[in-house]
Amino acid sequence: EDWSKVNPAIFGTIFQDSMDEGARHAFGAHFTSETDILRVINPTIVYPWREKIDKAKTLKELIAIRNEITEFKILDPACGSGNFLYVSYRELVKLEIRLLTKIKAEYSLKEFKKYFRDSSLISPHQFYGIDRDRFGVELAKVTLMLAKKLAIDEVLEAMEDKQIPLGLTEDQALPLDNLDDFIQAKDALLVSWPKVNAIIGNPPYQSKNKIQQELGLAYINKVRDRFPDIPGLADYCVYWFRKTHDELKEGQRAGLVGTNTIRQNYSRIGGLDYIVENDGTIIEAVSSQVWSGEAVVHVSIVNWKKGKQKGKKKLFLQKGDAKSSPWIMEELNQINSALSFEFDISKALKLKVNAKKGGCFQGQTHGHKGFLIKANEAKLIINQNKTYSDVLKPMLTADELIGELNSQPKRYVIDFSRRDLLTSQAYKKLFKIVEQTVLPDRETAAKKEKERNKEAKADNPNAKTNKHHANFLANWWLLSYAREDMKKAIKRLNRYIVCAQVTKRPIFEFIEADINPNAALIIFPFEDDYTFGILQSDTHWKWFLNRCSTLKGDYRYTSNTVFDSFPWPQDPTINQIKKVGASAKKLRELRTTLRKKHNISLRNLYRSLENPGKHPLKEAHKELNNAVIESYGVKKKEDLLEILFDLNLQLAKDEKDGRSIIGPGLHPKAKEKFISKDCVSVS
Repeated sequence: EDWSKVNPAIFGTIFQDSMDEGARHAFGAHFTSETDILRVINPTIVYPWREKIDKAKTLKELIAIRNEITEFKILDPACGSGNFLYVSYRELVKLEIRLLTKIKAEYSLKEFKKYFRDSSLISPHQFYGIDRDRFGVELAKVTLMLAKKLAIDEVLEAMEDKQIPLGLTEDQALPLDNLDDFIQAKDALLVSWPKVNAIIGNPPYQSKNKIQQELGLAYINKVRDRFPDIPGLADYCVYWFRKTHDELKEGQRAGLVGTNTIRQNYSRIGGLDYIVENDGTIIEAVSSQVWSGEAVVHVSIVNWKKGKQKGKKKLFLQKGDAKSSPWIMEELNQINSALSFEFDISKALKLKVNAKKGGCFQGQTHGHKGFLIKANEAKLIINQNKTYSDVLKPMLTADELIGELNSQPKRYVIDFSRRDLLTSQAYKKLFKIVEQTVLPDRETAAKKEKERNKEAKADNPNAKTNKHHANFLANWWLLSYAREDMKKAIKRLNRYIVCAQVTKRPIFEFIEADINPNAALIIFPFEDDYTFGILQSDTHWKWFLNRCSTLKGDYRYTSNTVFDSFPWPQDPTINQIKKVGASAKKLRELRTTLRKKHNISLRNLYRSLENPGKHPLKEAHKELNNAVIESYGVKKKEDLLEILFDLNLQLAKDEKDGRSIIGPGLHPKAKEKFISKDCVSVS
């Protein structure tokens, strides 16, 4: 049998196929291509050793390096079937060959054979792995046993080509090593790790909500007790980043794959912020890329060192959602924890005037499809009984706003608002629909939650428990999150501003106040053109891009990260305010004209902006952007993000010192209301 033709990476496929979809979700397991494995192993393991070998000037140095390599220990704390360990094994062998080749080229064969007559090779006992999946662990052991055989073959072939007799034979792959003490089936977050020289891998990733659903409250409580400083909203993989950095000694390196949320918000605070604030230096990273495996996610890859590292650091980014999308790379003096090419604004501060209630909301979360009725059916119900219009409202989603030709809502929502059970029963037809569809599911969900809480308490009497579904059941006839504060804020207006919560493009629009916004929309309860102009501008969009979280490759607008810290113009002139408002109105009018003329949705209209060439909307956006920049007093050659960041810090200081600052909305200097009438309305 020709074992040299076997690629141990096949065991990753076997491992993946052995796990059903439920198990993959529960463990947050994702399987890594060799290309992505090398994005971790090269900066963390290969490049430092290669540099050391190439810089060595004496035979003594080279011999010492080879001895060091054969003692170099590597850990993958989420090893799965062992592909990261296998590729690491293979790359260490290639380094060994590089070293032997240099000795052969620079010294006599006699000297070479003197030192390498009884040459040893890289050993499987240099590699450690931990994983919760027992089958994966057994596969990892087989992978490393096979790696030893292939490594010997590779060295023999390389040395034979260079006419260097080592006295080695293929039989040295035997006997098979016992790796029970090196690859273990355990939960890496709850056990001690072996002492090694480098840590690599692709730890599991799950959002906060999915972790709890898949792994149970009792488990989550154990993990959080171990890592109390990691925010509860951080991604599951962040715990591995944190523990990995704590395990490293000065000068050691690590490389891990994570979902691209590790560079954002709570996940960044718990992981990469902690690393760079505790003597860590990011030496090479992928800010975001399309995952090469089956999972529909975007990932980040981070390689770092505990301690200082001189020289340029490489930051990569894949631009697009396809696996074939192009890449960009820049060499930077420092890679920040946001893995951003632009000026780092991750440390911008919350401004009280922005964060106070009333400036930015998320739309309604209905929580159950039983609350939704098709638009034509809803209109028929209202025609039959006008009083039903009190609680049956058109609900607009982001996809309808941006993707539909006329931006019309396709469904209405049964929203009893703050009405109690008896009052809601007066709307008999609608109440019956909710009673028959929503109530049974909420009873089931509450029962399951109660069982999970019981398990958590059995494991730890002091464990935290959830009342999420119990609360929904107590008010089962009401929407999960009706956003009463939001409804109150828009009720006093004729129209309000929205954008999609998750989006690729800067599209803001006015909506008439009688429409209920879905949770996929972010709501700004302002009706003036000036405020719209600021929000629609590149100035706000740049802040958004560099402060937001992401979903896959799209950007997610959140009030606490984007809106609450965004600094508004403090001292524009009356003419500048007018100019922003007029430019904003002009832009919307042009959008409407172009959509009607070309029978096109907002999404496709903005997609057309991405093509080269003249475009009337490009000019309208440029005019608005220039007006907004002028209102900030930013000069042409100044870095806009740096100016905004400095302004944010100054405004935060002013608030702390008791001075008032200008927040969201129409500037107090304005003597007009700047309110026009255009908006999306129900036809």
